[in-house]
Amino acid sequence: MDHKQRKILITGGAGFIGSHLVRLMVNKYPHYHIYNLDKLTYAGNLENLTDVESLPNYTFIKGDITDTAFITELFASHQFDGVIHLAAESHVDRSIANPTAFVETNVLGTVVLLNAAKNCWKSFDDKLFYHVSTDEVYGSLGETGFFVEDTPYDPRSPYSAAKASSDHFVRAYHHTYGFPMVISNCSNNYGAYQFPEKLIPLFINNIKNEKPLPVYGDGKYTRDWLWVVDHARAIDMVYHNGKHGETYNVGGKNEWKNMDLIHLLCDVADEELGREVGSSRSLITFVKDRPGHDRRYAIDATKLETEIGWKASITFKEGLRDTIKWYLSNEEWLTNVTSGAYKEYYQNQYQS
Repeated sequence: MDHKQRKILITGGAGFIGSHLVRLMVNKYPHYHIYNLDKLTYAGNLENLTDVESLPNYTFIKGDITDTAFITELFASHQFDGVIHLAAESHVDRSIANPTAFVETNVLGTVVLLNAAKNCWKSFDDKLFYHVSTDEVYGSLGETGFFVEDTPYDPRSPYSAAKASSDHFVRAYHHTYGFPMVISNCSNNYGAYQFPEKLIPLFINNIKNEKPLPVYGDGKYTRDWLWVVDHARAIDMVYHNGKHGETYNVGGKNEWKNMDLIHLLCDVADEELGREVGSSRSLITFVKDRPGHDRRYAIDATKLETEIGWKASITFKEGLRDTIKWYLSNEEWLTNVTSGAYKEYYQNQYQS
């Protein structure tokens, strides 16, 4: 597949994971044309892609995946050979406050894309719809065990319920129409360019500015952390080598209780800031737990490793230090994304 010229649509390509994937694909496959479709909501930031925006095999398109007429015309005009679908509302707290927005984007938007691809692709030969999902669809684990590809779905938040529904629609199109698809479910991502509502960038920024570090409940919730660059590599490998109709779990085998992670984050940030190591731990503040908070996630990525040949390339401690260094040295990016200063420029440049 990678030896042919092809047009690939990446949805949500201005977001955190999407921008890393766009960068990888544009640079690695100069004979591909990568189309980045993004609505440029609060989490979509074209400043993430200034290093590739002028390359001849990259095109940005501003648009909404829930707009049926627009998406249908887009597919008819460009005749994409493949879709890698990352566009989604992704923050659990926001889903609790406004579940409907998550249904509209994550479920309806996915179905609009599926219909556009199905109707445009007169033949499914050499075509692929790749749906990028989350481990949160599996629910919550106990003290032991791991999520595997056939773990029953048990979503606990409006966000995970919406992603679970979109997963089911993608599989349903495969079984009903023979539609060419793959799905991957990933663990928590971290790294550069993540919108600072998420734990790691939020806490780095708060440590830097000596603001409270809000910790839900008892702080013993456990997550499996995956470096975003390794996730982009996994998506690339699954897109080119995955078997149609299959699911692949992507995880870093890096389980950390929140409190242990936060202590490490404080200590490394203190080192990088030239402060007394451990001093930022005093900023930790316990807050009321959020509703439906899953206790533990952990991914078994054996299938991805054995069938596709992917492995994580960096340890969590190495990746965390690199991430902290990036946020501390990119203050302008952080200021722009949190203030929305960049938004007016890009909204004016790319009018719908």
